Amino acid sequence: MLVAGDGSRIELPDELFAVLRDVATTLSQGFAVNVGPQLTTLTTSQAAEVLGISRPTLVRLLEQGEIPFDKPGRHRQVRLVDVLAYQESARRVRSAGLDEMVRNSEESGVYDIDEGATTIRSAPEQGHE
Repeated sequence: MLVAGDGSRIELPDELFAVLRDVATTLSQGFAVNVGPQLTTLTTSQAAEVLGISRPTLVRLLEQGEIPFDKPGRHRQVRLVDVLAYQESARRVRSAGLDEMVRNSEESGVYDIDEGATTIRSAPEQGHE
């Protein structure tokens, strides 16, 4: 059930409610949300804007085969669904890389945590104590 500010109510299918809940949560965390049909075709400038990268960087990704595209004439066209899939894949790769860096730092003792304190001490550099 969707309730407007004036008290009017609209029944929503569960799937639509889940989408709206996710949008509200994402917006409340300070992130932007783009809503559009999955089959939407974007220009390279629009796709670059969605990804938050420069157009030349996007073109490089297209030419490397990272994101599929069509070129029916002189201009490349990118499907929104492919841009969003690349964005999610890149997010997962970054997250995994950060997790690996943290794991390596913890295993090598770069950061020692004093259980009784709230600060983190950096381990002494090798050769200097």
